[in-house]
Amino acid sequence: MTDTIVRVFRRLSGAAGRAAAVTVVVLGVAAVFGRLPVGAAEPATVIPAPAVDAPAPSGDGLQTVVLAGGCFWGIQAVYQHLEGVSQAVSGYAGGSGANPTYEQVSSGRTGHAESVQVTYDPRKVSLGKILQVFFSVAHDPTQLNRQGPDVGTQYRSAIFYSDEAQKKVAQAYIAQLGGAGVFRRPIVTRLDPLTKFYPAEAYHQDYALTHPNSLYIVINDLPKVDNLERLFPDVYRQQPVTVASMRGKT
Repeated sequence: MTDTIVRVFRRLSGAAGRAAAVTVVVLGVAAVFGRLPVGAAEPATVIPAPAVDAPAPSGDGLQTVVLAGGCFWGIQAVYQHLEGVSQAVSGYAGGSGANPTYEQVSSGRTGHAESVQVTYDPRKVSLGKILQVFFSVAHDPTQLNRQGPDVGTQYRSAIFYSDEAQKKVAQAYIAQLGGAGVFRRPIVTRLDPLTKFYPAEAYHQDYALTHPNSLYIVINDLPKVDNLERLFPDVYRQQPVTVASMRGKT
C-alpha cells in the first residue's frame, strides 16, 4: 500500500496536486475498508449518440484514433473492454521531440499528452460510438489541463485525428453535446491533427489489468470500466484485449 501511495503522490505536482493527493489517499483508504462505494469518485454522464458518424466502410480494414483524457491507464482500460477494438496502446502524442520518456512527458515541458491509440474494426464499432464512450465514461471533457488528481497539460483532453473524416465527426459531436447542454461546463477537448504517436514504456501497458489492487486504479480507473459495462452493455466485452497478448503477432 505504501508503494501505491508514493506512486500516486509522484503523479501529482503543485499545491493543487498535493491537495488532490490527500483526497485520493483518504478516498482510497475508505474504498479499501468498504466505507466508499467503488465508483463514487468517477461519475459517468449519460449522453446522446452522435448525430454525425463516420460512414460504414465498403471493405475490410482496421482504423485508428488517438485519444487523451488524463492518465492513460484509465483510458486504455476502458477501450480494452470495448467490443470491436483490437488494440489499445498507451503512449504520447501532441508534443515536440522524438521518443519521449514518461519522465520527460510528466514534466509537462515536452507538450505531449498521455494518450491511447485505439485500433478498431469500423464494421463492429463506429468512430461515433468510440467518441460517445470517450465523452461519457472514459474522462470528464470539461476539465482543463487536468483529470481528477492529475494536473498539467500532459493530462489534457484531446482527440488526435488522422484524417478530415475523423475531424468532421469529432467537431460535429462536440458541437452537438455543447448545443444540448449535456455538461454543466463547456467542453475543453482539443482537436489536433495526429503527427506522431509514441508507445509508452512496457510497464505502462495493461497497467489497470495487472495492478487491479492499486489505490489509484481502484479509485480512478476501475469505476470507468464499471460505468462502461453499466451504460454501454451492448458494446462491453468481459474479456479485454491486451497489449501483452498482441506482442509477436504484428
